Amino acid sequence: MTRVLFVCTGNVHRSVLAERLLAARLPPGSAVRPESAGTEARPRPGMEDSTRAVLEKLGGDGSGFAARPLTAELVAGAALVLGLAIEHREAAVRLAPSAMRRCFTLKEFVRLAVGDEARGGEAGGEDAPTAQGGVPDGEGPRVVDGFDVVVAAAAGRRGAAAPVSSVEDDVADPWGRPHPVLYGCAREIDGAVSTLARLLGGGASV
Repeated sequence: MTRVLFVCTGNVHRSVLAERLLAARLPPGSAVRPESAGTEARPRPGMEDSTRAVLEKLGGDGSGFAARPLTAELVAGAALVLGLAIEHREAAVRLAPSAMRRCFTLKEFVRLAVGDEARGGEAGGEDAPTAQGGVPDGEGPRVVDGFDVVVAAAAGRRGAAAPVSSVEDDVADPWGRPHPVLYGCAREIDGAVSTLARLLGGGASV
């Protein structure tokens, strides 16, 4: 299995939705395993009721979930780490600096990967995709065919792409907001992970 780790603050709304919606959008038998954690999360079983309600409305499965805190081991073991906001990406990098080229925000990764795809998926020179998503052989988490190419291409484009505001790369926290705000957040995340599922190709070559 190739692990994709989503990170938010409490592991209550955003990262949970991203994890379970990506799982719902991947094809059956995919080698990609979505997971989630929170920078300030406390371990607890079960999904928050409002999160489960909007998740299931969008076709996701809310069963068997347990919140957990973000750790260096989780970051180091993931083939791709996607924060729901810039602060979450930065927290992951602080825990495991060697994983920096595999850490993005969700919207940043989709933006960069789609941009690369639109240009024909080509990368060359020092930005060319390498084994393990830009990490030398044997030093990174296990990846499946094609996955590392997509991640490395996005990482290679990051330095060359025009900067965007945090508003464009963050998914706003719906904590404590009315239900329609949470549902809108879920729809925003669903759009991003649906594109992500296509980009990753279920673990097949793209």
